[in-house]
Amino acid sequence: MLDFKNKSILITGGTGSFGKKFVKTLLDKFPDIERLVIYSRDELKQFEMAQDFPKSKFRGIRYFIGDIRDKERFNRACEGIDYIVHAAALKQVPAAEYNPMEFIKTNILGAESIIEAALNNQVKKVVALSTDKAAAPINLYGATKLVSDKLFIAANNMKGKRDISFSAVRYGNVLGSRGSVIPFFMKIRKSKKLPITDLRMTRFNITLDEAVKLVMFALEKAIGSELFVPKIPSYKITEVAEAVCPDCELEDIGIRPGEKLHEEMITVSDSFNTLETKDYYIILPPFDAEKKKKYAEYYQAEEVEPGFVYNSYNNKEWITAEDIREQIKKYVDPNFKI
Repeated sequence: MLDFKNKSILITGGTGSFGKKFVKTLLDKFPDIERLVIYSRDELKQFEMAQDFPKSKFRGIRYFIGDIRDKERFNRACEGIDYIVHAAALKQVPAAEYNPMEFIKTNILGAESIIEAALNNQVKKVVALSTDKAAAPINLYGATKLVSDKLFIAANNMKGKRDISFSAVRYGNVLGSRGSVIPFFMKIRKSKKLPITDLRMTRFNITLDEAVKLVMFALEKAIGSELFVPKIPSYKITEVAEAVCPDCELEDIGIRPGEKLHEEMITVSDSFNTLETKDYYIILPPFDAEKKKKYAEYYQAEEVEPGFVYNSYNNKEWITAEDIREQIKKYVDPNFKI
């Protein structure tokens, strides 16, 4: 792992589920970090987070109120920053369908703000968080994140002689994160009825620990232009319902606007530019053969077969209701009982 002791790191959306876990991981390993900037819009969430990570205990931590849409504010926040982890986003799929410009302003124009500030402030590395919904998107949220991914990857062509790299990580649903299905099911299970948008639905699953590990890997290893995809298991939505409330009635309410039956992380078209390692896939831009070979050698990776796809339906690894219960106890509620 990189030694962050004498480094300055900024995380956008730092008060979110991922942000708090990332901050805790960093401070556990590097309590004397030079500077760790929590950049987000909500002063209440920053106040609450400061109770767990106070400046009195962690001298390097800073709470910086701001919106990534505000270029001047974000540029000021990036002064002296070495690394940026970009986790801020608007991400609720139905909300995006009805409020498209708000998602475009945050997820796309916000990405542009980050790129410009990083180039202006001698930042060394930027890692942006993406989503499986950005692969072959059918909803506006996924489309905005696909554009965001493209912007960060293309930013490597704009750096000139600057010592900076831009990369992204793409992963699936984070178990137990704010706004996700498990907390929702746990909240309403006393009604003995769980609404399911489609009983055939599958999703990728990743824990917060695994998500943080992936970002740390990208911060340490990324050359620039990579889109990292972890090898993670899938689950059936019916298994989640079984895990939370096995005697609940499942109510099939139909797919919501912009929702997929199965999620995809690597499409057929991506396969021609994808490398595979033991733990990750790495999607590259359409490099020439020589440049792709350099990346393959650096990561000790192999090219996937043309036509390869990676989605939550054809995945080789699955988790069961019992696995989900164990994860709920570990990551959501240690006192959880059926």
